[in-house]
Order: sequence, then C-alpha cells, then structure tokens
Amino acid sequence: MEIRTPRRRVGRAEREQQILDAAVAVFTERGYQSASMDTVAERVGVTKPVLYTHFGSKEGLLLACIARARAELLAVATAAVAAASGPEQMLRHGIQSFFDYLDTQGPAWTLLYSETQASAAASSAYEAVRAHQTAFIAALLAAQAPGTEPQRLTGWAQVIVGAIERLALWRGQDSRVSSAQVTEYLMDLAWTGLAHRPAAQ
Repeated sequence: MEIRTPRRRVGRAEREQQILDAAVAVFTERGYQSASMDTVAERVGVTKPVLYTHFGSKEGLLLACIARARAELLAVATAAVAAASGPEQMLRHGIQSFFDYLDTQGPAWTLLYSETQASAAASSAYEAVRAHQTAFIAALLAAQAPGTEPQRLTGWAQVIVGAIERLALWRGQDSRVSSAQVTEYLMDLAWTGLAHRPAAQ
C-alpha cells in the first residue's frame, strides 16, 4: 500500500510571494507582452484562475511585482541609512544599498526598468518608484545641507537618481564593475560638490 505524504497547505500570503517570484522570472525572460499567465501559473504549480483570484489581471500582476520591488528597495535603503554614522555615510550607504539590491534581485530591477512602457499604469507605478527614491535622496542631502531650499534638494536628488540608473545599466554591461566602485564614482561628484558648497545663509 502506497503511503502518500500530505501536501502542505500554502497560505495566501506565501502563495502570492510564490506567484510574484514566478512572474518576475517569466516577465524578465520573455518580456511582459510575450509572457503568458499560463506560463506563470505553470511555473508556480497552480491553475491560471488562481492568478486571477490573487491579482485580477496580467497587468495587476505586473503592478504587484513593481510594488514589491519598491517596498524591498525602501527596506534595504532604510536599513542601510540607519547603520550610518553621519550625513556622508548616510548618502553613501543609501546609494550603495540600491546597487547591492541589484546584485541580489537583478530580475526585479530588469523588470522595473524594461517594462515601464508595458501600460500607462506600469509607467505610472515606476515613476512612483523614482519619485520615492528622489524624496529619499533629497532627505539625505538635507542632512548635509540644512537650510537649502527644497526645490534645490529635489534637483540634486533627481541628478543622483538618474546617475544611479545609468550606472546600473553600465554595470549590467560590465560585470567587473562592483557596487562599491560605482558608489564611489557617484560620491566623487555628489559629495565633493556638497562638501565645497558654502553653508546656507
């Protein structure tokens, strides 16, 4: 008589994470437009209706992937900055946390960056990620340059966020460049400029 091991019941939250993991992989491998919900479902080991029950639509699944990446970026950046001992280290750690995130969650970044035009909602969601990064960096810059007008801080932060994206793409083309190196290159410019800027009156 064959004895079957009972299958472990998977809770809703755990199942959703499994689906998101599979979706990120499938969307990255095939591109959002070419990827199918059938493929995602097969990768997870569930039926397609389960995906729709959890996320409503293929676009809803993509938006959930973006939302998770945004939350993960916030978590790693917040933890990195909390461990810093001063304004310069806060900025350095905040920048490097993004590159370190790419080293561990590369497919999520690829999805974020490459699928922004998949739909208006996806584009808006990614712009929300950029806006959040910009606000986060602006807050770090304010610690070094107290009294600086908010618009100037936002402008500086926009420059840094744009540079981070370009450096991330460069690293994707040249694996010899480490996260510490690109962080140092950006700090060479960003922090040098701040360090020599006269204090706000």
